Amino acid sequence: MRHKVLNAMTVDVEDFFHVSAFESIIKPDQWQDYQPRVDVNTRRLLELFAKHNIKSTFFVLGWVAERYPDLIKEIHAQGHEVASHGYAHRRATEQTREVFRADVLRSKNHLEDLLGIKLTGYRAPSFSIGYNNEWAFEELADLGFNYSSSTYPVKHDLYGTPDWPRFAYKRKEGIIEIPIPTLKVLGKQTPIGGGGYFRLYPYALTKQLVSKYLRTEQQPYSFYFHPWEIDSEQPRLNHAPLKSRFRHYVNLDKTYGKLDRLLTDFSWGTMKDVYNIDSN
Repeated sequence: MRHKVLNAMTVDVEDFFHVSAFESIIKPDQWQDYQPRVDVNTRRLLELFAKHNIKSTFFVLGWVAERYPDLIKEIHAQGHEVASHGYAHRRATEQTREVFRADVLRSKNHLEDLLGIKLTGYRAPSFSIGYNNEWAFEELADLGFNYSSSTYPVKHDLYGTPDWPRFAYKRKEGIIEIPIPTLKVLGKQTPIGGGGYFRLYPYALTKQLVSKYLRTEQQPYSFYFHPWEIDSEQPRLNHAPLKSRFRHYVNLDKTYGKLDRLLTDFSWGTMKDVYNIDSN
């Protein structure tokens, strides 16, 4: 039986060669050397969401939107929320304030012009807003965003703000921040928001953790993943570091089936609907 609480389904629309795990071996000027797979994979997700009659928030990378405008239009036409994932998938922690603003603005302007709408949501690549760049929230608020989902209150080598709020809250800059979900297990904040952890955990464990989160925290749950995570046929970058390869390739062949079960067992909607985000 499907759990009745409405939770947020989100997709970070980027390709396999954009990910931070491979940034040491693939530079942005090399992206053109790889055959994109994001269009086909994202359309598979649209079909899956239509099968389950759910709507999702798609955090779209500007680089993808410029090359696949028909895909972004289709996402919007099917009633999903389109939000920004920035333009060049560079972590905010590696950008100056000026570069960050320019990157976000380029993506926002392109998506709004393409769809004729006002974007309200943003997610930083690799949840890279943290202790040393809180100014990013000021820039997002100034650019007209209503919410962000750019923090993960865990310890991780690429990101993490373990002592920041775990649930959606309004910041002093006026923007609502919606952190990636965690669950306290044996006193430690355990990541349960999706991505690589979803691929790594057996589905039964994921279902148990999400159910416990909904029962004990009395908060809506939000889930994230990427189109490349359902693509077991993507090229293997065997020259990448071992840890990066494990993170990226583990259980790719199982993700689609697990996602199908997740959509069946819980109720899903967009970030705007779940968290009652005002579009004005």
